[in-house]
Amino acid sequence: MSSRADGAVLSYIGLRRSVGVIGILLPFVLVAGDLLLGGDGLRDSISRYYYSPVRDVFVGALCAVGVFLFCYRYERPDDRLANVTGTAAIAVALLPTRPDGPATTAQVVVGYLHLLSAGVFFAGLAWFCLVLFTRGGSGTRGKRARNVVYRVCGATIVACLVLAALDAAAVPDAVAERFHTLFWLEAVAILAFGVAWFVKGDTILTDSPTADPAPAL
Repeated sequence: MSSRADGAVLSYIGLRRSVGVIGILLPFVLVAGDLLLGGDGLRDSISRYYYSPVRDVFVGALCAVGVFLFCYRYERPDDRLANVTGTAAIAVALLPTRPDGPATTAQVVVGYLHLLSAGVFFAGLAWFCLVLFTRGGSGTRGKRARNVVYRVCGATIVACLVLAALDAAAVPDAVAERFHTLFWLEAVAILAFGVAWFVKGDTILTDSPTADPAPAL
């Protein structure tokens, strides 16, 4: 393999790891940072941290994920989905959810765009886990183990999306606010996508040096 090809491999592996680290750390950093800076700690949703002392962390992390996804280049289906998902991530960051209390018409419209972008973002991440990351069969023990992780993470994201929709439609506001149900669902989905991308970055569950690397892509 040429040095240029080696550099390309290291580039997309590094991007996978970076996206994974941000996903794994983001919920913890938001809660801890909010508490340290005098905020409430647990908010009603991840998106509510836009209106907290750690807003810059929330916006910066999602924009970083979006930029990393734009820079991610692997195969054509991955590139296209990464561009869509990256755009959605940046939209989630820059188009805030509807604030508590009275809202203007513009804030309501932006809030709906935020929800749409969040749905596209999580759906794209689930597709990565369930379809793109698992392709290529299961030729090695490491690949089989990684596929299990990807499928569990993808199913978790889908389940959290469905439960979030049910939460919005059926759970009384007082109950949702008391137990922070939407926050936990979003946090679990973000952790799941972070774990999947971290594993995809050849960080853990890697193949042994003697294994044939071809089927492990």
